[in-house]
Amino acid sequence: MTYFLVDIYPYVLSFHIMAVLSWMAGLFYLPRLFVYHAEKATVGDQLDETLRIMEYKLQRYIMAPASIATWLAGLTLVFTPGVVDWSAIWPYTKGAAVIAMTVFDHWLMIKRKQFGRGENTLQGRSYRMMNEVPTLLMIVIVLSVVVKF
Repeated sequence: MTYFLVDIYPYVLSFHIMAVLSWMAGLFYLPRLFVYHAEKATVGDQLDETLRIMEYKLQRYIMAPASIATWLAGLTLVFTPGVVDWSAIWPYTKGAAVIAMTVFDHWLMIKRKQFGRGENTLQGRSYRMMNEVPTLLMIVIVLSVVVKF
């Protein structure tokens, strides 16, 4: 089994990168949609309906599959011999940041459902600030993997 993982490593890594890019695109875009939703839409108006559909489809058809694919490919990479040096700090910093990214994704899911019920309580400014979270986590993840600190 381990030889098989080594043999398919370049394909799994490629798939992982593609999945991460798709997931990150959604993590950047959904809070931006929330800004417009919170600032420009009124519950029940045409813009509210349009944004609800956009948010749902982004999360359901792009972000959810991409996050699952990211996790599956990432775990496959973790179990591939020679990929992770468990005596270093970087796997733990990356792991913590990926878990934080997943928690953020689930927070966005909760917020999307609140918008769907017309129960949003946050202002656009809050979503603007939250839009920076994936960027900060991405920095930690990329530096962890590339610099291996």
